[in-house]
Formats: sequence, structure tokens, C-alpha cells
Amino acid sequence: MELKTLNVNTIPMKWFEQGQGYPVVLVHGIPTSPTLWRYVVPLIPNARSIVWEMVGYGSSRVQGRGRDISVAKQAQYLADFLDEIGITRAIFAGHDLGGGVIQILAIRRPELFAGLMLTNSISYDSWPIPSVKSLRSFSSILKRLPSVFLKPILKTMFIRGHRSLLEGEEAMSVHWPLYASRFGMDAFIRQIRSLEVQDTLTISNRLTELNVPARIVWGEADPFQKIEYGERLASDLNAKLHRIPEGKHFTPEDHPEEIAKALQELLSEVCSSQNNPSKEGEFQ
Repeated sequence: MELKTLNVNTIPMKWFEQGQGYPVVLVHGIPTSPTLWRYVVPLIPNARSIVWEMVGYGSSRVQGRGRDISVAKQAQYLADFLDEIGITRAIFAGHDLGGGVIQILAIRRPELFAGLMLTNSISYDSWPIPSVKSLRSFSSILKRLPSVFLKPILKTMFIRGHRSLLEGEEAMSVHWPLYASRFGMDAFIRQIRSLEVQDTLTISNRLTELNVPARIVWGEADPFQKIEYGERLASDLNAKLHRIPEGKHFTPEDHPEEIAKALQELLSEVCSSQNNPSKEGEFQ
């Protein structure tokens, strides 16, 4: 995928883009980057995949300094970015924090949404998870330590959140280099300090208002985001729930075929509605 950079309201924003067709905007979570979607994007070649990097994360981690990088603020950053590149309607996919970002954006800017897919996403009161709350309580101490002390913390997170040790170690090899610099610990501390459950609680009672084709894909064995939250999202969004019995947290890396299948279903549904104006009104 081609990495692009664009200044949006003085913030250098980065994203990967690949393919042509209907726009699909994909958003990652913590502690990942757009490379989370590296196995999914090739499986939706008929889409224009726009894989956005949250401000203060990944290769944009330095941009978080002195800025609000909360989930609610990321929704505003994403909206500004999409306005800048001229996206007026798209299918959105979100994992972990990225799922919270697009839930908030859907409430604020429903006209942008032709479809919505969430996979093992934060929602309601499901976050921050206990281990992150614990890390946050020691953040003042951690901040003074070199990034090498962060490595075992992230490795544990990746191994717990993947289907196998091999897949966890592979993910660690992909995502750790973005934290390995001397600025890595500082970036991670900013990230965990920015996590406020009120961001999703504020909009949770409005999810039922959304009238958009949606899919929920959930790893049932996720130790971080429980299946009960996936079931609740499916109910509130009137969405089809696809369960992955052996799936854990990082579904885009372990189960890209299931994620791509859900996105292809949405693409078919959206393209069908465009070809049939009487149906299109049902999705507005």
C-alpha cells in the first residue's frame, strides 16, 4: 500500500490507499497502526481502501504531542481528513479504538456512512480494559523509563490477543518497531492517558438511531472485548453478527477472510442500492 501524507488543519495526517472503486475507510486501534489491515485490503480489490492513521499513533505518534488524541477527538480528525480529500460517502470499518471512532463519527456525521463494519471494537463501557487501567495508574513512572521496558508489555498484549503464539509474535514484529524509538514510551503513555470511557457512553443510547447497513464480526474468545458487547452492538445497529468461535482480539490479522467477507457484503449492498434508487432511500 502507498503511504500518503497531507496537512489537515496544520496536522500532518497519514494514510495508506490501495485500489479503485467504492471508498472503504478502515481505522485501527491501540497499540497498532494502519498495517493492522495489511491482510484485509488485498481481499477487497474492488474497493478504494483508505486506511487512516489516528493522530498520535503509528508513524504519526509525534503528532500527538500537545494535542487531544482521545477517541472522540479522533472522530473529528477523521471527519476533517475525509472532508479534505473529498470523501462524501463511504463504508467504514473499525477495530478496537477505531471502532469507537467510527461509532462517534456515525452519530455526528451520518451522511458520510453508506455502511458500517465493527470488529472487536470498544463500545459502551467495555473499555479501557483492566490491564490498561493498571498501566495508566503507573504512567508517571513508566514515562521515565526507556522504550525497551515497553516491549514485554506490548508482547504480552499481542500474544494474548492472537489466535496462536506464532501469530502474536508476527504481529509484534510488525507493530513494535513503531514504539522501539526513544519516543515510543512517551507516545504510548499519551495514548493510554487519552482513553475516556465517556466518549462512547455519550453516544451509546443513540446507536439505535443509525439507519445504515451494518455488520459485526467478533472473535468470541477475545480476552479484551467480550462477545456480549458484539451482541449488543448487533442488536442496537440491527446488524448481522458473524461470530468467530476461535477468534481473539486482533481479528483483522488472524481472520482477514471473515472481515473481508463482511465488507464485500456491504459493498454489494451499497452498490445494489445505488443501482436501485427505491432501495437507496432505505439506507439514508
